[in-house]
Amino acid sequence: MKFGPVAVDEAEGSILAHSLAVPGGRLRKGRVLTAGDLDALHAAGLRQVSVARLEPGDVDENSAAAELAAALVPVPEKAGLVVEAPFTGRVNIRATGPGIVGLEAPAIAALNAIDPMITLATLPLHQRVSAGMMVGTVKIISYAVPRAALDQAKTIAKGGLWRVPVARHSAVLIVTEGPGTPANAGDKGVRAVAGRLEALGVTLSRVEIVAHAAPAIAAALVRTGAGADMALILTASATSDAGDVAPAALIAAGGQLTRFGMPVDPGNLLFLGHLAGKPVIGLPGCARSPALNGADWVLERVACGLDVTHEDIAAMGVGGLLKEIPSRPQPRERRPKRG
Repeated sequence: MKFGPVAVDEAEGSILAHSLAVPGGRLRKGRVLTAGDLDALHAAGLRQVSVARLEPGDVDENSAAAELAAALVPVPEKAGLVVEAPFTGRVNIRATGPGIVGLEAPAIAALNAIDPMITLATLPLHQRVSAGMMVGTVKIISYAVPRAALDQAKTIAKGGLWRVPVARHSAVLIVTEGPGTPANAGDKGVRAVAGRLEALGVTLSRVEIVAHAAPAIAAALVRTGAGADMALILTASATSDAGDVAPAALIAAGGQLTRFGMPVDPGNLLFLGHLAGKPVIGLPGCARSPALNGADWVLERVACGLDVTHEDIAAMGVGGLLKEIPSRPQPRERRPKRG
């Protein structure tokens, strides 16, 4: 592609690089100039205009964006995405329902290294999405790109973006209460957890309130676990150790503890395990707030059917320092003593 100023008389068939005012209106950038447009430019007193001119082997911006998006998402229905029509060198890709983002990060990085004019921007891996949310956008920055570079990008990109749909559609929530800390199904914490599930399209099938004691929690797990795809536990007091009340209840019920604690703040005191083949998530106290915390990352992946391992949670530490919640303004920083 050639880019630069040319005489107006030589600009027919070229792509206008910058919008220009002309008598009776405006010629928008990206327009393929016609003979009538040249007359309008002359009438505006212009003798030279900046344009882009395609050369043999070049692919125009809209065609290039459409081809790359089609390679990236070859079967949109299967990928859980919708690929929109190209405009000004851009193709937006949106989710068709709730879930989390799936992608091939190395492929996307390699694609973006081929030619600076060929770009793909996406949400982060495992970001929660809902219907209509943009997951990625292909953008051809220039008005055209070489066919060879586009074909290389298409090969690398093939099938590299998708939505992981929700696979576990129901959950039970076990809430504990202790002396002086009564609980009910209308509590703020219960509402916050219900909101998280609703955003994922997961049904909260039952809320059970029990005493903050291992036998009571274990009995509730056994009693309610068969009726839902996963179980969540929200305790009256924070879980402080793998041997504390709620993890001990999971073991007593015949389950297994996968991980206690996570390197995400807020969210450190989460635990994860399984009972009868179904996931059990011990929610940290910060889950009582709707603000983002580590429990969201685990819950979203579990709801979408991913097997969240000890190693997965360990890797969440990079990027795991989340925004401070309003009720804890900068609790990790020591305030200087007043002298």
